Amino acid sequence: LMNAAVAQGVEPAGITHHCDSVSLCFSKGLGAPAGAVLAGRREFVAEAWRVRKLLGGGMRQAGVLAAAARVGLEQAEATLRRDHDNARRFAEGIQELNSPLCSVNLAAVETNIVMVNVAGGWLTPAELCEHLQAVSEEELAETGQAVSVLLFPWSAHTVRAVWHCDVSAHDAQLAKNKLEFVVRKWQE
Repeated sequence: LMNAAVAQGVEPAGITHHCDSVSLCFSKGLGAPAGAVLAGRREFVAEAWRVRKLLGGGMRQAGVLAAAARVGLEQAEATLRRDHDNARRFAEGIQELNSPLCSVNLAAVETNIVMVNVAGGWLTPAELCEHLQAVSEEELAETGQAVSVLLFPWSAHTVRAVWHCDVSAHDAQLAKNKLEFVVRKWQE
């Protein structure tokens, strides 16, 4: 919800205006260690509260988590905008590679998620992810850096990259450099 609101330049309420209920996780993009909020009609929230208690849910001294959630909400626009910008720069770097191994649809990069298309016949998405995570002595010798990038093999031809509050612009540049290194080695 928050990523969509920032990407569209609207208030979250504008997106949820026609929804009966909404759940917002504070650890997804907002940087809180845990926590979520549920909003909806009074009866709906009361029933959710009852079922939560019935199933043993509940926390004591939740104020520390609430404080982290509050900071996350207060800083959401700036934090998420930075995540979106980092993802966009990474995607632009992939496009600049102009490689037969991987590509990206820049028009589809609207938030903090980049879907990288992996061309068949070269590497599978899982193999690409393994090479991005591994650090070789050759890489260290050539680049002077040991960079491990964690991406997710999303489908048979796609890898998913996600930015969050703990990934800096420098980290995004390192990830782009690592992908360039892996692509160059496979094209050789």
